[in-house]
Amino acid sequence: MKKGYRPKASVLSPHLPLQDTMELSSIALVVSNAKESAKWYREKLGWEVKSQEGHWVTVAPKNAPFVFHLCEKFFPLEPGITGFAFTTKELAKDVKNLEAKGVKFTQPMTKEDWGTHANFVDPDGNEWEIIQW
Repeated sequence: MKKGYRPKASVLSPHLPLQDTMELSSIALVVSNAKESAKWYREKLGWEVKSQEGHWVTVAPKNAPFVFHLCEKFFPLEPGITGFAFTTKELAKDVKNLEAKGVKFTQPMTKEDWGTHANFVDPDGNEWEIIQW
């Protein structure tokens, strides 16, 4: 991990208009213990720890153009749906792999008209969704 690492993303999605001068670089995720959470995201999801300097602890999926800043004790924890979702072409395989690593699923794989999805939580109760279209 590089000291002072601050990634930048210039293109997020064709559905998310940003001004030409704006780039997404980090997303705050409130956790109870940033170092322990970083370890969980690394071990369970295979993410990289990008920075670990005092309160600035960041993690990200490999090659992501942004990071999740694990904000420790700045706000009261309110576990629940984060609104963050991953997409995959192999949901059943991904769920099986994550369950084998001890990841807790709060919503089993569920088929809907629009696709199939499952939800899991991190140690602080932040809920994430995985979708197969």
